Amino acid sequence: MEKKQALNPYMKSWEYVPDGEPHVVDGRVYVYGSHDLFNGLNFCLGDYVCWSAPVDDLGNWKYHGVIFRRDQDPAAPKFKLTNGLAAPDMAVGPDGKYYLYYFMGGTKMISVAVSDTPAGKYRFLGYVKYPDGTPIGKKQEPFQFDPGIFKDDDGRLYLYTGFALTGNPILLGGQQPTHKGPMCFEIDPEDMLTVKSGPDYIGVEGDNSESSSYKGHPFLEASSMRKFGDSYYFIYSSKNSHELCYALGKSPRGPFSYGGVLVSDGDIGMPGVTDPAHARMDTGNTHGSLIEIRGKYYVFYHRHSNRKQSSRQGCAEEIRFEDGKFYQAEMTSCGLNGGPLRGRGTYPSYCVCNLYGSKGTRFLSMIKYPKAGCPYLTQDGGDREEGEDQYIANMCDGALAGFKYFDLSQTKKISVTVRGKAEGELSISLTEKGEAAALIRIASRGRQEQTFSADLALPSGEKDASGKPLISRADLYGKSALFFRFKGTGSFDFLSFTLR
Repeated sequence: MEKKQALNPYMKSWEYVPDGEPHVVDGRVYVYGSHDLFNGLNFCLGDYVCWSAPVDDLGNWKYHGVIFRRDQDPAAPKFKLTNGLAAPDMAVGPDGKYYLYYFMGGTKMISVAVSDTPAGKYRFLGYVKYPDGTPIGKKQEPFQFDPGIFKDDDGRLYLYTGFALTGNPILLGGQQPTHKGPMCFEIDPEDMLTVKSGPDYIGVEGDNSESSSYKGHPFLEASSMRKFGDSYYFIYSSKNSHELCYALGKSPRGPFSYGGVLVSDGDIGMPGVTDPAHARMDTGNTHGSLIEIRGKYYVFYHRHSNRKQSSRQGCAEEIRFEDGKFYQAEMTSCGLNGGPLRGRGTYPSYCVCNLYGSKGTRFLSMIKYPKAGCPYLTQDGGDREEGEDQYIANMCDGALAGFKYFDLSQTKKISVTVRGKAEGELSISLTEKGEAAALIRIASRGRQEQTFSADLALPSGEKDASGKPLISRADLYGKSALFFRFKGTGSFDFLSFTLR
């Protein structure tokens, strides 16, 4: 039996878990993140849930259910809409228990819950506090937000927090943003709550850094720490918001120096995408981290759906790591798969990694943008569905949907399943602006699903004097993208495509 392939987003299509912090425990990858609701009015309105997968089968994710409810925190404000459970992180204590550090809007504190198992039912433990019992965030420190917890090899425990955006008075609640960058506290591992020292600043510069190596990429939020070899990597979201960056240091306390961009949720910074106005998908905030799994390195982040910023989904990409440096990862459909997807079978359109219309892309807000001229990801029904029904809606004239990557060396036919009212031609090419390898005539008449097909004509390449190909089809098409571009009238829902 063939192993299930891994697609982006890596969880079920009805799940909305952004801000993913991956951790390996006993041969499984557990992801701790916020929990958005489909079409939610604000971020992080759901209770914490957990998903995990075996390290040797990253397409096989298991849902563990709700692991911590918002109302378990004694300080939970009654008004939920603006006080969601924000990005958490997890560390294992010296007692072998699992400690979840999180921030809840409206409290100004960093809370901690504990469980006997990595995906078990967490119970409220307390608030990170100074030795005198005062919770951090209740003195004169800048705003606490997005905690990252890190246990070093020597057992010492460090907490990183901070938020540098000055223009969010509702979230800040009268507190000051962290202009100097993220704060670091050393935490006593005996109780996992008490501050031993801090707050200290670690040299990752904040919103006012215009003359340093961080220029253009200063710290905004989303603190996360990892260690590879003898170096420490501080992962954060920059003031550009759509990108995860990293800083490099030789101590968990810093000082750190700017390392580069890890991933952008619009591929901004990749070759040919230097201008945010030309992003390859609608952008918004992102948050995540790095992890090594069986000798490979991955960056976890999130994408956006439903024409707004508060329906976010977890994605992951393999990332190049050489000589202590990470190189920006490209958004793909096959992120955790370990290689291209098979050139046969049916694929849901929600594994798209490039999506834009004749009006390009935009940086999303909390209010849905008008859909005219813009394809977008959405789903039918309510927040959670038994079936995987997310799809691309509003494929209209000039719309492009890109999927990366597939082994097309043996693929000969391609078909698409759609619904809607549209008349025109769907061209399929291997590059974003390349010549069509297939042309599918679309004549969709209504809400009934219809399938349209065409041959996939892939040239065999140059041949020698005897007619033998100089390059094999595996080398030519073993890692190929597929770009679908529609030209015509009306619009349709792009549900899936099949390769044969």
